[in-house]
Amino acid sequence: MEADNNIILVNENDEPIGASEKLEAHQLGKLHRAFSVFIFNSRGELLLQKRASSKYHSGGLWSNTCCSHPRVNEDTLLAAHRRLREEMGLDCDLKEVHKFVYKIKFDNGLTEYEYDHVLVGKSDETPKLNLEEAEDWKWVRLSELCEDVKSSPENFTSWLKICLNDVLAKILE
Repeated sequence: MEADNNIILVNENDEPIGASEKLEAHQLGKLHRAFSVFIFNSRGELLLQKRASSKYHSGGLWSNTCCSHPRVNEDTLLAAHRRLREEMGLDCDLKEVHKFVYKIKFDNGLTEYEYDHVLVGKSDETPKLNLEEAEDWKWVRLSELCEDVKSSPENFTSWLKICLNDVLAKILE
């Protein structure tokens, strides 16, 4: 089992209770720590990524700027910076604004059961995609995104649809 592919298993209070190989955690539906990054530009638009079609679930769907899992013994904020650079080729200051737990079973038998930390940041950088992670990107106005999620939910990842309204409420406070 490769250490870099291990993720942190947690309880409902986000307290670490062990580790698991990433795919195994999704096969067995184990609750694990995750993060979702939302990057906004100076015009207030959100940077979306279209997940690579080759991803083990939710491939080809639009999602927030970046999502992943901290490695064992890796701070969530540092992991978010690492993955933002790896997936989108950019980095900026991030702050946590929200947390939520969700469980989704996919048609391929995998389950996302995550304690998700939501981080936001600001950047006007042009992304430099890692095509193994994301196949496209776009800046979108929040009103347009909310309409698109409502009219075509099948085009978006489950976690984005679950947390979008809560995240927008937190950043607009």
